[in-house]
Amino acid sequence: MINGAEAMVECLKAEGINRIFGIPGVAIAPFYEALYHHPEITHVLVRQEQAAGHAASGYARITRKPAVCVTSSGPGATNLITALATAYADSIPLIAITGQVDSQLLGHDVFQEADMRGATESFVKYSYLVRNANDIPRIFREAFHIASTGRTGPVLIDVPCDIQKMELSKAFAYPETVNIRGYKPNIIGNGQQMAKVIAAINRAKKPLICAGGGVILGNGEKLVREFCEKNQIPLVSTMMGIGTVAKAHPLYFGMLGNNGKPYANRAVANADLLMIVGARVADRAVPRPENLEKSLSVIHIDIDSAEIGKMLGPTIPLVGDIRHIFEALLQADIHIDTGKWIEELENFKKTTVDHRVFSDRLVNPMTLVQTLSEKMEDTAIYVADVGQNQLWSADNYVMKDGRFLTTGGMGTMGYSIPAAIGAKMAEPDKQVVAVCGDGAFQMSMFELATIAVNKVPLKILVMRNQYLGLVREHQEKVYQSHYSGVELHAYPHYEDLARAYDMACFHASSNEELDGELDRFLSSKEAAIMVCDIDSANNTK
Repeated sequence: MINGAEAMVECLKAEGINRIFGIPGVAIAPFYEALYHHPEITHVLVRQEQAAGHAASGYARITRKPAVCVTSSGPGATNLITALATAYADSIPLIAITGQVDSQLLGHDVFQEADMRGATESFVKYSYLVRNANDIPRIFREAFHIASTGRTGPVLIDVPCDIQKMELSKAFAYPETVNIRGYKPNIIGNGQQMAKVIAAINRAKKPLICAGGGVILGNGEKLVREFCEKNQIPLVSTMMGIGTVAKAHPLYFGMLGNNGKPYANRAVANADLLMIVGARVADRAVPRPENLEKSLSVIHIDIDSAEIGKMLGPTIPLVGDIRHIFEALLQADIHIDTGKWIEELENFKKTTVDHRVFSDRLVNPMTLVQTLSEKMEDTAIYVADVGQNQLWSADNYVMKDGRFLTTGGMGTMGYSIPAAIGAKMAEPDKQVVAVCGDGAFQMSMFELATIAVNKVPLKILVMRNQYLGLVREHQEKVYQSHYSGVELHAYPHYEDLARAYDMACFHASSNEELDGELDRFLSSKEAAIMVCDIDSANNTK
């Protein structure tokens, strides 16, 4: 008979997992011993456990399947919590395997014991503490099912060390089916509600779709685009919905919200029907939802019934999977004329004036993002971090046929580099660029070692303004420029750091240098860092 650790590996193989991200420790050592004998599963050793979760997140978002991260007990497991919270907020399907102290020692506060089920209760879809090795096949099968169905998200499996060593008392058999009482996600929209949706669309003179991250997570981009094109319905997106349609698409009118395009917000304000698809419409997207409720009809479509009406009261709620719903809507009898409405939106776009003024010193961040994304390959993956760089990226990124990854719900600094590692490992033939500020870079620069050891030809672009820029901007506007705890100074020395990890390094300190340096940076065959100096006085709005 095999033991629990070997059963864990067999479960991963049964799920088609061929790469995992993690850091070993004594409490998870039996699993790593079992993994040693199965080279068909590649283990990527990260340098900090949070990075294991972010890298798995990037991997999952590109493969569109659950990805796996592994840590030991105690601080190894607790280091992972921020990544789990990030994945939960963004609905990313992860399986987090954590080692735990021997089961008979649980609750005795022994060395490196941490109650991971309790600690992660609000940050995972579900969690398991394995008490019997014979339960491992069922638990893993359920965990992958829960992570990848309904509103996707992370699931934790906490496995005591003695359970990993315990022999199964029966032959290993991975369940073919799952039947979890009380967990039956609704994927097919209610027929009566569908009829109401179709009727509301047909009544509308100024319909507008707001696409959120759920469209992409639900693999629904193509269907939503086809629906927009068939019926000539314009579309705006949240930050997480960037990529539903290309930026140049004639029906796309930008990202809405506090840091979005003014003409996108005007589109929402002037619509008579707003179809919210796979978005929670949080405060950054719609600061005053109560105003919208009074002025227009709202259709809210989401796989998670808990999200519908949480921020904005819908006229017509519809629970279901994006693909099923839009496949049905494409077959529906919809006959509307939106010609004048689209002309009105195009006029909004033409007459919108950007009143922001950027310093003519150093590199203009808007020019940087536009130029970078235009030069990137059509199918490239752009991974934005958090802070001013994220807002400049979302506002100016030129979406073609690639992907735009960032973390919206939790806003976790240090996300971009490990997430980009996962994305590049998922699609090694695609160009991947991580864009971060110098603050975010220093929160995950230890992963340069992971890049070097695994020879990942990743590109990292750093917007350096020597400040925690978004906090500095907030202190300028709210606290009379009382800058407290935000100055980063001129460290690190990026050329020396790049040399230490066998990476190429490029630098631009003016708009005139930008074009040529970006060409050299992007054409580099090896991993590379590019530092762009940004005036610290530049703000996002």
